[in-house]
Amino acid sequence: MNRSLTIPSRREFLRLAAVATAALSAPRALGSTRQPELRGSIDAVRYKAVPDGGDRKSGSLQRMIDDASRNNVPVFLPPGTYKVSNLSLPDNTRITGVPGASRIVYTGDGHLFSAENVRRIELSNIVIDGQNRWLGDYAGALLQFTGVDEVLIDNCEIGGSRKHGLQLERCGGRIERSRISGAGQSGLYAVESAGLSIAGNEVFDCGNGGILVHRWKKAADNSIVSGNRVYRIRANDGGTGQNGNGINIFRADNVMVTGNHVSDCAFTAIRANSASNIQISDNQCHRSGETAVYVEFEFEGAVVSGNMIDGAANGISIANFDQGGRLASVTGNVVRNLTLKGPYPHELGFGVGIAAEADTLISGNIVEGAPRWGMQLGWGPYLRNLVVTGNVIRKAPIGCAVSVADGAGTVVITDNIFQETTQGAVIGFEWDKKVSGELATAGQARYPQLTVERNRIS
Repeated sequence: MNRSLTIPSRREFLRLAAVATAALSAPRALGSTRQPELRGSIDAVRYKAVPDGGDRKSGSLQRMIDDASRNNVPVFLPPGTYKVSNLSLPDNTRITGVPGASRIVYTGDGHLFSAENVRRIELSNIVIDGQNRWLGDYAGALLQFTGVDEVLIDNCEIGGSRKHGLQLERCGGRIERSRISGAGQSGLYAVESAGLSIAGNEVFDCGNGGILVHRWKKAADNSIVSGNRVYRIRANDGGTGQNGNGINIFRADNVMVTGNHVSDCAFTAIRANSASNIQISDNQCHRSGETAVYVEFEFEGAVVSGNMIDGAANGISIANFDQGGRLASVTGNVVRNLTLKGPYPHELGFGVGIAAEADTLISGNIVEGAPRWGMQLGWGPYLRNLVVTGNVIRKAPIGCAVSVADGAGTVVITDNIFQETTQGAVIGFEWDKKVSGELATAGQARYPQLTVERNRIS
């Protein structure tokens, strides 16, 4: 059966439109005028943990965190300043706020945040200010987490710690998109990690280190340090490399350090000490006070590739064959604008582009402006199985300084370009003493362990 469609008259249409407009513009009920909350969250106002409330004992905020954890819901901090100390975070703590506006300020009574032997801790969208206040002897950092399966810190600001900004021991998880600054020690200190991801952070103006990934004993760590910006790292406690590094990997195996921008560090942009299977790739390293990229001591396996190094005392060093350091690939790096000046006296001095000692391929690199040597191949008897091929070395007094001391092993130097190497392209050394003439064109018969072929000198 057909039904006719009733079309409202123009007058009826205007009447309905007026009713709808009035409904939209009418005042809302009193209960609906509150600002929207994070769905399912506990609001700090309900616990009287209000901004600027003088809550020095932190009891209200602690009760709120405990209740939220028990109910498996997040804590939401409205904008404002919360002055607190000595907060212990239970399992399933989730604290979030308004980025740049929800501020937690440490009042200096021992520590700020700590958690131990729990499964999950999550902090996001909050500012944490240590105000450079005293920390207890038991506290290594403003935020200290131990034995946490997943630490998730996202889009936070952490500043003003007298010690480390953030310390993680035996933790996994992700530290990302956060700013860490003004720490007396390092910005982020992670020890005995379990596959930690440190990505997209900004770490700067710290007293002794930027991002540290360490272990008490050498073992697999499996952390990834990627896409971070690290700058203005000092070495207030001095030393010869223990401090002043932008990114420092120590005894931690199977770690990737990729795509970071590191500048103005007192010592090294990226330093790997006793770290096997280390990958250091596609980083920007600018104005390093000592060696820009350092792989040293007891390691087996290193890839150093695609890095841009501009300004340092030394460029890249693959060192310490005497301590078991061996097996590396150094490819596709650009090293330029080095200096003879370093942060401490050195037996050889500084100004070397790329140095290596054992079982290493050095290929496809460009070194320009190394004021001592473009490359240092071995040191005394500490030389074995080096292949140096397809590199460009410009504006260095000596292109390759190769060890020919008693006990030095095999080196292949082929198909490289040497330009403006005023004192020689390939020269033999016994330790720091020059003992040969130009080996790129003649004189190799004296050193049968050397193969020097098809190089171009101009």
